[in-house]
Amino acid sequence: MPNEFNQQIIEEFRANGGKVGGPFEGARLLLLTTVGARSGARHTTPLGYLPDGGGRVLVIASAGGAPNHPAWFHNLVANPLVTVEDGLFTYEARAAVLEGAERDRVFARAVEADPGWADYQARTARVIPVVALQGVDGGPPKASSAGETLKLVHDVFRRELALIRKEVTESGAGLGAQLRVNCLTLCQGLHNHHTGEDIAMFPFLAGHRPELAPVLERLGREHERIAVLIEELREVLSAEGADPPLVLAEVERLTDELERHLTYEEEQLLPVLGT
Repeated sequence: MPNEFNQQIIEEFRANGGKVGGPFEGARLLLLTTVGARSGARHTTPLGYLPDGGGRVLVIASAGGAPNHPAWFHNLVANPLVTVEDGLFTYEARAAVLEGAERDRVFARAVEADPGWADYQARTARVIPVVALQGVDGGPPKASSAGETLKLVHDVFRRELALIRKEVTESGAGLGAQLRVNCLTLCQGLHNHHTGEDIAMFPFLAGHRPELAPVLERLGREHERIAVLIEELREVLSAEGADPPLVLAEVERLTDELERHLTYEEEQLLPVLGT
């Protein structure tokens, strides 16, 4: 029988491009669909996740510290090919249960970021599994137009930057390993997005809408400025004993520049791309 609370989250997530309210407002959330180990039926579960870079995300089978693994974990052990929804894309992924030192290192990273994971582990005798989800087959954006896709992508970056600012502010004296990964994953995502625009979308628009030349030139210059800010943030993150106030200052510089850029791009291109 479907869990009514989970079903409400799933419906809200799908209706709002990955945004939900209530206890999970502002959290990193995905929808994981597994195939039942016994039934063969598809089951969808909302889960918090941790960025891991390289197109890989991590989920933790805590079940709130319950004595048994959650059903979704048993399902993906039996059938490792799963479906992931992140609010923008729906894609196939291969699930791999982390073992030994790798599991312990990643779980420690999660605990450093959120001590609640340690509380869950303390409640149960089982070793709480950590699962890596690696995309193997991408799907189209969940949008009806290029403009809607662009706005959804922008909003993902806005949410992630807001979350990272909050995490850095609350990080205390040291910058945890998971927070570094979060920042670096964001940096790579921005780089990939702007590179894609530079080599594909902007040349296409320039060829079909020559009147947009001044807009595209400005957006290209802004990409260059943002690339410098991304590299400066990476340098601060790579320093031994990275100082949270310095990291926060770089994140805020990037946020301010990026928000101006995203707002201008939306004002100029959404009417052309459709919404």
